[in-house]
Amino acid sequence: MNQVELIRALPKAELHVHIEGTFEPELMFAIAQRNQIQIPYQSVEEVKQAYNFHNLQSFLDIYYAGANVLVHEQDFYDLAWAYFEKCAEDRVVHTEMFFDPQTHTERGVEFAIVIAGLKRACTDAKEKLGISSQLIMCFLRHLSEEKAFETLVQALPFKDDIIAVGLDSSEVGHPPAKFERVFAKAREAGFLIVAHAGEEGPPEYIWEALDLLKVNRIDHGVRSEEDELLMARLIDEKMPLTVCPLSNLKLCVVNDMKEHNIRRLLQKGVHVTVNSDDPSYFGGYMNDNFVAIQQALDLSHDELKQLAINSFEASFISDEDKQKWIEEVKKI
Repeated sequence: MNQVELIRALPKAELHVHIEGTFEPELMFAIAQRNQIQIPYQSVEEVKQAYNFHNLQSFLDIYYAGANVLVHEQDFYDLAWAYFEKCAEDRVVHTEMFFDPQTHTERGVEFAIVIAGLKRACTDAKEKLGISSQLIMCFLRHLSEEKAFETLVQALPFKDDIIAVGLDSSEVGHPPAKFERVFAKAREAGFLIVAHAGEEGPPEYIWEALDLLKVNRIDHGVRSEEDELLMARLIDEKMPLTVCPLSNLKLCVVNDMKEHNIRRLLQKGVHVTVNSDDPSYFGGYMNDNFVAIQQALDLSHDELKQLAINSFEASFISDEDKQKWIEEVKKI
């Protein structure tokens, strides 16, 4: 079995994927037409052209424009279901999906509508595809602490449907410290905690996520390598990093995949995982990310298996389920 065959065969958990970032141009155009919502593109081809952006902010501008067509429960269901079908193709057997309620509630879409569509898709994915899933609600860091508190209050009635809260959107200029009080409240309410840190932002943001937000996982975290003390801590605490290689390339965090540090981090003992982030925008889903780093960094069979094992160890599923999937990986 060669490396690409192994990648296809390995069961995997995806821990860093924004459901709004899985919005393929064809589906966006179809939902826009169904809802009779004007988008600034005349064809699917024009939407695809718009996906050529040059940095995080220009990506976010397109990302939020696309989200505008999501209005009804069925829209959110269709979005999530399309992603689950990709998971089935890539042997992603468990996924923990981010969703951004503020992107929708700020447009007048009720929180309940968003969660109902996503949850229905999660239920169907388990029944029809055998894929388990959990939802992680993210606060948009470019918005205020006050707005985040409002969103937390909106989420409380749906506590049983949301495993964790996270922090995403424009990183630079919006340190985790800005949301320390919100995350303290979220922890009190019983949510697990994750946060984007150390992608475009400096290693200091990772320290803040650890010490102030008290995260269970760091999303991205690739700049941790710039700080030896931080690296030692991440290794010692076995703190997972949900790394997104194609995203890092597309947003110029690295200029060439051969420069990516995921293999070095893995070899040093950092608990890194592979994920797709916003796959419809960044050029690939889970297996595309695995293949890209395998080919650029010449990852061995053992390293690929370790990355798959890490994904289950870092997930929020039961210890029993973790062990089941880890045994599956080892058998291949």
